[in-house]
This record gives sequence, structure tokens and C-alpha cells, in this order.
Amino acid sequence: MKWNKYDVIFITVVVAVIVVLVLGTTERTTKAVPNDAMHIQATSRAACMACHGVDSDKPQPIGHPSSSKCFQCHTQPQDWKVAKP
Repeated sequence: MKWNKYDVIFITVVVAVIVVLVLGTTERTTKAVPNDAMHIQATSRAACMACHGVDSDKPQPIGHPSSSKCFQCHTQPQDWKVAKP
């Protein structure tokens, strides 16, 4: 069987799609929320944005996705301290 250029293009596209799918299913590597007194109270996006908003001292990095659920990506530490009322 002799391969022509369309066979090679098709196989290249299939391999590229498989690579993208495999790489897209890897586990996220976002930073965990620090386990300190300042972050204990951060239980909502508003609380996070108080320090990590655009005009704040520690803004989110450029290109950070805007989401209403910070804890969907940023996990709490295993020994997360519960905020006391």
C-alpha cells in the first residue's frame, strides 16, 4: 500500500486530536488556598476579590479566567481551618 499526501495529513490530524485530548484531561495544577488567618475568612468570590481584584495589592495574574467560583480550581488545604464566627 502506498500512502499519498492526504493519508499523511489525515493521520497527522488524528494524532494531533488524540494528543490534545490526552493533554486536556490531565489534572489541574492550581495553587491551593493558603492556610492562614487571612484566608480563613475567604469563603466567597467577593472576599477573594477584596485582595485579588484588578486594583488591589495582589491582583490576579493577567489571563486568569474570570469565574464566580474560586474554590472550583483553588483547593483548600487538607487541614483547612474553619472560620470561627
